Amino acid sequence: MPVPVPRQRAVPAVECGRPETEATAEAPETGAAALAPGTEETPDMPDTPGSLTATTAPAASGTPETVGTTGDAGVVSTPENAGADGPLGADGPLGVAGASAALVAPQLTLLLIQDDPSATPLVPDLRDSAGQPIRVRAARNLTEAERLLTDDVHCILLDLALPAPGCGPDGAHGNEDELDVLRHVLRLAPRHAVLALTASGDADRAAEAVRVGAQDYLFRDELDGRLLSRAIRYAVERKRSDAAERRLAEGRLRAQENARLERGLLPTPLLDGASLRFAARYRPGRSRALLGGDFYDVVRTPDGIVHAMIGDVCGHGPDEAALGVELRIAWRALTLAGLCGDDLLRTLQEVLEHERDGEEMFATLCTVDIDADGTRARLCLAGHPAPLVVRDGRAELLPYTENGPAIGMLPWESWPRMEVELGAEWSLLLYTDGLIEGRVDDGRGERLGQDGMVGMVRRLWGEGVRGERLLRSAVREVREMNGGELADDVAVLLLER
Repeated sequence: MPVPVPRQRAVPAVECGRPETEATAEAPETGAAALAPGTEETPDMPDTPGSLTATTAPAASGTPETVGTTGDAGVVSTPENAGADGPLGADGPLGVAGASAALVAPQLTLLLIQDDPSATPLVPDLRDSAGQPIRVRAARNLTEAERLLTDDVHCILLDLALPAPGCGPDGAHGNEDELDVLRHVLRLAPRHAVLALTASGDADRAAEAVRVGAQDYLFRDELDGRLLSRAIRYAVERKRSDAAERRLAEGRLRAQENARLERGLLPTPLLDGASLRFAARYRPGRSRALLGGDFYDVVRTPDGIVHAMIGDVCGHGPDEAALGVELRIAWRALTLAGLCGDDLLRTLQEVLEHERDGEEMFATLCTVDIDADGTRARLCLAGHPAPLVVRDGRAELLPYTENGPAIGMLPWESWPRMEVELGAEWSLLLYTDGLIEGRVDDGRGERLGQDGMVGMVRRLWGEGVRGERLLRSAVREVREMNGGELADDVAVLLLER
């Protein structure tokens, strides 16, 4: 027995975008079955008396809706705080039900796009999996559909017989693509589920519609309420699944890009033949970021000298991270080519000035060149805090009175180089200012500063903490004193003899 078709009404002006017309008397009963829950009847446009379109009345104002509601261990040079479209749009403002309404799933809304209202496939009692009525909006053409396509629409039921954009009423336009109207809707609603509606003799066309991008297809002459309700729910869930898979794939691509950038920012030290031990730690300051504007590197040249460098591009975003990678690679290439001192820093400044996005970007830099016998070094500071050295159990800062400006800040030509006695056994700690700018007393006190860092390292050293453990403990304690993640990037480099 055929399923009765509900009486139809005109799309309200607030839904279809047409000018509001004065309400008229209800059409007389025709013996058709009752409308789906939540629907109402209003006459269609005045020039077509008796012609009605099925839709569902907007939900009442009180209808509930759903309201969208690391450790420090790791390998030496690994970022530690690396990290979806939200739920589909709800159906309106939160009603007086309050917080309890937030636990109720949003009411599904269907947008029907069909130019022949008399051939509408809608049937009574469309309900979702929870038994809640499915709201329906109707559009006669793509212009009306675009006006009705709000965030609370979950699924679109598109009649493939609808003329494509630019076609005449009979569909004639010289366009051979039968699915042009579908492609137009997919471009119009990339985040919505789409069901294709066609005649049962058009199975090939229906299957092609799914290949083009529709979630499923339905035959007009086989449609009933149960089938349509199930198809709507399936299409919505499949669209959500497709969106989740797409986000996952995009996340993997971003991770691959970040890994490539990470390899440039966190290099493998070139210390073959050196008698020094190396360790490093790195933490970006941005939430869920993998990389920041800090950079470092260590290489040993054929003459036996070990060159160490640590730097900090002002800021801690992706542009700063990219510039840090460029400076790090440039430093390694120039160092291996034999440049040092002023020649090296002037060239790095030229690289920075050509590669930076704005004139306000600059970078601080600390370079240390350790002699082949490991007992002496030359220190150069370009706006960077002085390294810390531990000798004979005493932790202290290296001289920092002769400190030149950061590269890229001023048109500078010469930076002082200081001779430093290291001794037979020592541990040299190079760091960026993110380590000393954190606050104490759970972030409520003054900044830790260099003196506070020296005291912390001296205490940890006295407790027998060495090597990587020293770096891990120092970074962890600084975070704990700050009461959480630090605002700036942190890079720490340790060389020991």
